[in-house]
Amino acid sequence: MTRTVIGIVIGILFAIPLLSTFLFTLRDRESGGLSFANWVRVFDPSNTQVLTPIWTGLGNSVVLAVVTVVIVLVVLLPTMILIELRFPNLARVFEFAVLLPISIPAIVLVVGLAPIYLQIGRMFGTGTWTLAFAYGITVLPFAYRSIKAAMDAVDLRTLAEAARSLGAGWLAVVIRALVPNLRQGLLAASLISVAVVLGEFTIASLLNRQVFQTALVVAQKIDPYASAIFTLLSLLFVFLLLLLVGRAASSSSRGRRRAGKASS
Repeated sequence: MTRTVIGIVIGILFAIPLLSTFLFTLRDRESGGLSFANWVRVFDPSNTQVLTPIWTGLGNSVVLAVVTVVIVLVVLLPTMILIELRFPNLARVFEFAVLLPISIPAIVLVVGLAPIYLQIGRMFGTGTWTLAFAYGITVLPFAYRSIKAAMDAVDLRTLAEAARSLGAGWLAVVIRALVPNLRQGLLAASLISVAVVLGEFTIASLLNRQVFQTALVVAQKIDPYASAIFTLLSLLFVFLLLLLVGRAASSSSRGRRRAGKASS
């Protein structure tokens, strides 16, 4: 009963601003009533003044989200596994370093990253995708907690030793023995990374990169209804992504339980 009440209260708190934004997008400036005229106007192919920056920023954000998730999975995950199995004495120091970015304001990060990005611009160019290096730092605390929770629920050392005793190399141990048992945490870390990238504005704005959030600011100056509409659509996308990740996580949990019952 308590869980239901809390769920209803939280649902109402989330629904009120979303419903208000949706009603705002339906406001007809000419008649004063409610209609879908703003939605039709925003998605009119001839409305290039609004659509061009939006689609450009959205495309850049999607690329950034993919690169950031790759950074998390390719850099953070192996490091956490290595510390868990080989260097447990460094766990506290590593945790402190990984969680540190959450206590540093984004504008302070930009001040420190600006000279670094001058060198990155000379080496890799000034493409928007290079923001993934900065975003990889900002998502570290959230991704770390998600993966760490999955690690704490699994005996990684026993799994690794069992795989090694069967002749598996370290790459096979990570990919075939450890990663499947950490799937739920990896999915959660990926979702959080995508959400952070799609919602980040400060770093992209101060480093003069065009992403989805900066494009919404441009669109809002041209048509305030367009900004509200695309904000709702982005929230809907993240919500559907959350449902997809939750469904995948529950499916993997059921698969592990069935495998355990079959082996017993």
